[in-house]
Amino acid sequence: MAERGYLAQCTDDSALDAKMRDGTITAYIGYDCTAASLHVGSLISIMMMRHLQACGHRPLIVIGGGTTKIGDPSGTDKSRLMLDANQIEINKQGIRATFERFLDFDDPKTGAIMIDNEEWLTGLNYIEFLRDYGKHFSVNRMLSFESVKLRLDREQPLSFLEFNYMILQAYDFVELHRRYECVLQMGGSDQWGNIVNGIELARRKDAAALYGLTTHLLTTSSGAKMGKTAAGAVWLNADMLSPYDYWQFWRNTEDADVGKFLRLFTELAVSEIEALEALEGADLNEAKKKLATEATALCHGRANAKKAAATALETFEAGGVAQDLPSITLSKKDLEKGLGVLDIFVAAALAASNSEVRKLMKNGGVRINDKPETDPQRRITKDDIIDGLIKLSAGKKKHILVRFN
Repeated sequence: MAERGYLAQCTDDSALDAKMRDGTITAYIGYDCTAASLHVGSLISIMMMRHLQACGHRPLIVIGGGTTKIGDPSGTDKSRLMLDANQIEINKQGIRATFERFLDFDDPKTGAIMIDNEEWLTGLNYIEFLRDYGKHFSVNRMLSFESVKLRLDREQPLSFLEFNYMILQAYDFVELHRRYECVLQMGGSDQWGNIVNGIELARRKDAAALYGLTTHLLTTSSGAKMGKTAAGAVWLNADMLSPYDYWQFWRNTEDADVGKFLRLFTELAVSEIEALEALEGADLNEAKKKLATEATALCHGRANAKKAAATALETFEAGGVAQDLPSITLSKKDLEKGLGVLDIFVAAALAASNSEVRKLMKNGGVRINDKPETDPQRRITKDDIIDGLIKLSAGKKKHILVRFN
């Protein structure tokens, strides 16, 4: 993990190393159910779990059905949206589907376990919990944690409900140690304070020796937050982002990030990665394609990764219209009513507004069937339909097919 660039902090490197050499350990990472899929921003922790399992240890995924009802204040300036029980359950199923592609749940020794912290949080007696556990938390210290301090420094409201989150996360670690002999919690560096809280609570309540390990919060070389694009989140589930669009996300990696991302998000040997990141100029594009294909294969399967690569080859290098490009379907009645070029680009989500399409036009970024279009008054007609399709392009890298019924 250190060699590939995962590690930021560890509570006790040598002791944890020794424990992992002695036998199988159980380690956990928690994920709240705020959406029906995780996105690329969570992928670094998912890959850590995958490596952990490959080295003979058991991953434990805690789905925060309980803590989602409160909301983690870490990394946000405002309270998270409250979700009802039905939406939380839908999100739980989507997140499990993600993990089933990255982890083995069936191995008797190292098979992954997924558990919902609602099992032990919902039934807590508030008075007893405060008496038995609340006394171990210093408000002075909790106010100094980065996740809380940032909110207060920016004069953003922090509810008492959210303030309780870190106590419940600490209790999660204690409960997981009791139930599953879990000894390691992993997470992003913004979780350091919460992880240490759990370690100290377990020491005080159960005299248990637990460990914490964090990763860097990943950004691109240009400073952009990992997992977000202008078009929205880069989801890991195919029903929320197609394998082709996922492949394209990795293909568009900045030059300076290619080596780093190959180490973190593929399982290629480091020696092969060193050879790929040494490429220069146009040759570096081959490394980007390799990154895209390997990352997509892990998330969506090798067949979908190859299909996405072939679609990109046909679209970008062979000048064709690949049938596997993302597509939308419009009604032929839209054509009869008079469908404008601005309308169709907005309908295809290639631009957020008519003004954005006009801006793209001025920069030469609007193409219909690979031909530049500069007239914002242009109407789409049946003559634009080739083999039942119209190919729309915004810039060099965003393409979509329009079908009509």
